[in-house]
Amino acid sequence: MNLERLRKRVRQYIDQQQYQSALFWADKVASLSHEEPQDIYWLAQCLYLTAQYHRAAHALRSRKLDKLYEACRYLAARCHYAAKEHQQALDILDMEEPINKRLFEKYLKDESGLKDSTTDWEMSQSSIKSSICLLRGKIYDALDNRTLATYSYKEALKLDVYCFEAFDLLTSHHMLTAQEEKELLESLPLNRQCTEEEQELLHFLFENKLKKYNKPSETLIPESVDGLQENLDVVVSLAERHYYNCDFKMCYKLTSVVMEKDPFHANCLPVHIGTLVELNKANELFYLSHKLVDLYPNNPVSWFAVGCYYLMVGHKNEHARRYL
Repeated sequence: MNLERLRKRVRQYIDQQQYQSALFWADKVASLSHEEPQDIYWLAQCLYLTAQYHRAAHALRSRKLDKLYEACRYLAARCHYAAKEHQQALDILDMEEPINKRLFEKYLKDESGLKDSTTDWEMSQSSIKSSICLLRGKIYDALDNRTLATYSYKEALKLDVYCFEAFDLLTSHHMLTAQEEKELLESLPLNRQCTEEEQELLHFLFENKLKKYNKPSETLIPESVDGLQENLDVVVSLAERHYYNCDFKMCYKLTSVVMEKDPFHANCLPVHIGTLVELNKANELFYLSHKLVDLYPNNPVSWFAVGCYYLMVGHKNEHARRYL
């Protein structure tokens, strides 16, 4: 039996979001390989993707794979985090370093030593370490420990400078002062993890996100990343600067361009809604809020739009209080 073909089929179904098919074949491959660790890992991944969090964690922990492999430890903790069992997730992450990693480091220079198992699963050690720090930060956030959450997000970003989620959580949740944000950007080991062109790209994108309270100016795009001036995230960042400098007409002009191209752009919606309020565009906000509630009833920004509308019309302040 060619198990590699079946393993590729599992990945293929995951890529196509056919998670039940992926789970079916992952289960069979795990049996056919007599429960090789990599196959149990992918079985647990499929269980996670089908929201069977406790089954996924059990598949890993009952075989003690969370004590042997960093990737399994991360996935087991992520399962408990998804199930809102934050302390259990933290306990798993705070376990002693997996045995396999310690052995790997011990015999790193010995050609007959162990290979890094996580590389076989298409994940580097630094990537997994960064993911663990990111998850730890989210857990501390959920436990209202902002100090440790901030530290964890910063560590995640330093281990993997491409980890935008860690950067975004630090900045969008206002966890750092403006000076601390600048110091963080300068401290990132871009030269060790990026090519020269990617250094310019990352520095531009991150710096652009940090300037929302600065006075608007022409966006200077490095030659190596020409074309980003049309990127919607970059346009939204410029719109935010106009908003915070009270140039609501220019902000509206920019957000309208974004909304035309991407009507539900997550980063644009809050600033666009705020601009509609400032410019007293009640009808436009009415239609937008109804569309958002119809399509995204579980998204807070939908009800933010509804609350802003009632705040604008004035005579239904109790509704505004309810939704805001």
